[in-house]
Amino acid sequence: MSKDKVSMPQSMGGLVRYFDEYKSKIEFTPGHIIIMIILVMVIMLFLHAYGNSWLAAP
Repeated sequence: MSKDKVSMPQSMGGLVRYFDEYKSKIEFTPGHIIIMIILVMVIMLFLHAYGNSWLAAP
C-alpha cells in the first residue's frame, strides 16, 4: 500500500445534473396528461363496445 495518500475532490459525489444541460421543446402540464388519459379511455370504451362489428372479418 502506498504511503502517499492522494485525496480526490468529492464535489457532487459522481452525480450528473442533466436538467441543467437540456430543455425539451415539448412540455405537458398535468391537465394535458389527464385529458389524454380520458381520451384514451373513451376510445378504448368505444372500441370495446363497437369495434368488433367494425373490425371483425365478414
